[in-house]
Amino acid sequence: MSQPAIDVTDLTFAYGEKMAVDGVSFSLEPGETLGLLGPNGAGKSTTIKMIIGQLRPRSGSISILGRKMPDDRDRIQAQMGVCFEEKNLYAAMSAAENLRFFGRLFGLKSIDVDGLLDRVGLLDRRDDRVSSFSKGMRQRLMMARALVNTPNVLVLDEPTDGLDPVSAIAVRELVRTEAARGAAVLLTTHDMHEADELSDRVAFINAGQILVINTPESLKIQHGTRAVTLRRRTGATVDEQIISLADPQTPGLVAAALSDPDLLTMHTREATLEDVFVEYAGRGLAG
Repeated sequence: MSQPAIDVTDLTFAYGEKMAVDGVSFSLEPGETLGLLGPNGAGKSTTIKMIIGQLRPRSGSISILGRKMPDDRDRIQAQMGVCFEEKNLYAAMSAAENLRFFGRLFGLKSIDVDGLLDRVGLLDRRDDRVSSFSKGMRQRLMMARALVNTPNVLVLDEPTDGLDPVSAIAVRELVRTEAARGAAVLLTTHDMHEADELSDRVAFINAGQILVINTPESLKIQHGTRAVTLRRRTGATVDEQIISLADPQTPGLVAAALSDPDLLTMHTREATLEDVFVEYAGRGLAG
């Protein structure tokens, strides 16, 4: 078995008397994407800040690529890429200058600036000042910057929050490509659709505690309804019929529906990750 890229055990952190992270444990393998899923204030960002070395845990341990954080922070960060929701680019610099500057911070003598900008769809804006960029363009540049050092661990905090659909799709495709390359990706989000689409596993966090860790598919199957929904047109209206898959008459009903010229759609019903989260936490992901 390979060594986990990230191994977190019994992590705790408090802001004054308020416990923000309370006994969080999880591990992440190379090439795996783990979605840390929860509402605002659940402890996602605090957990991330401890993992990247911005905050020191009150207790617990963090091992990244076999090294201890924060004790070996510099060597860990040299192999890590980070992208936060808050943009901390240099607005007076061009896109290319931002990437070159960040590369120098890693001690890199040369980086493929044009290749990175091409990957995020900004090659034609390489020499334009970042001050002229839209929010989506800045976020894509943040992603390019996170990849400057070809990281073995990629940490993304709400990477598509507030982005337009085109920019969000571009960022998600980058995440898939990096995971396929072998990078371990830790993704925090309150967007259940994004977590479902990108994550090999998801960890639900609420009030600073991990509620469950599993694959999105397993969670939806465990908590969903095994049924088929049929929608038929009846005159000027559309009727909907829900048939349980446990009903022995279902095969005959489905066969009859398929030959019905008034059948509009047929699809299975399954829980969403938000449905599952509400079962565990008693509130929605946006709350």
